[in-house]
Amino acid sequence: MKILKDIYYSEERIAEKSLDVYLPDGECKAVFLYIHGGGIMNGSKNDQHREGEYLAERGYAFVSINYRMYPGARFPEFIEDSAEAVAWAKKNMPSLCGCDKLFVGGSSAGGYISMMLCFDKRYLEAVGLSNSDIAGYWHDAGQPTFHFNVLKYEGYDPRRVIVDEHAPLYFVGLEKEYPTMRFVVSDNDMKGRYEQTMLMLGTLEHFGYQHFDHVVMHGGHCHYFGTLSEDGATLASHMIEDYLKNADRI
Repeated sequence: MKILKDIYYSEERIAEKSLDVYLPDGECKAVFLYIHGGGIMNGSKNDQHREGEYLAERGYAFVSINYRMYPGARFPEFIEDSAEAVAWAKKNMPSLCGCDKLFVGGSSAGGYISMMLCFDKRYLEAVGLSNSDIAGYWHDAGQPTFHFNVLKYEGYDPRRVIVDEHAPLYFVGLEKEYPTMRFVVSDNDMKGRYEQTMLMLGTLEHFGYQHFDHVVMHGGHCHYFGTLSEDGATLASHMIEDYLKNADRI
């Protein structure tokens, strides 16, 4: 395994627009770009080193990204940054690992961002990409409505449930198809997160989309990143690997 740290994916060359790459020693099965959580206020690309190392040891390249966050950022800069990182990975990972099969995923705030990239095509189009360039998405514990901290910084009560152009759910139904997707949520997640995720799934079903599934975990919000399995890896590591291994069957 080889780890490349603090690579700039933007010409601005700032820490907020940097990423780490975990490369397998042998053949690369796929590339997984991960967008961290933290309410668009906290978190770092460094937080997922255990998942990166685990996946690289099993033949997957792992790209963990930073992006601009509140209070310094404004909507939709964190989504635009993530799209720019996806474009960097699409361009550069084939030469780094010999694989151009790119998956995108994120947790919590990162799950909100991954959904926005998936459902609002304008962000990928702005960097010269489309969903046809993405093999699949892993949307973990993301908010499919207007994100609570985006609500806060836009001057709304963060408890409100709003579906407009700030919300992934707003765009469902505008495309003929989407890449394969897996949604993850906990049965004791943040207030309203489970119910909103079920609404997203029901809406996809209502429009007749088929290549998606979901996993309901038992516990609190994203607890599987802090829970170790018998082999010492996080449950999240196994969950991501399971999706990558089975995405083509969804």
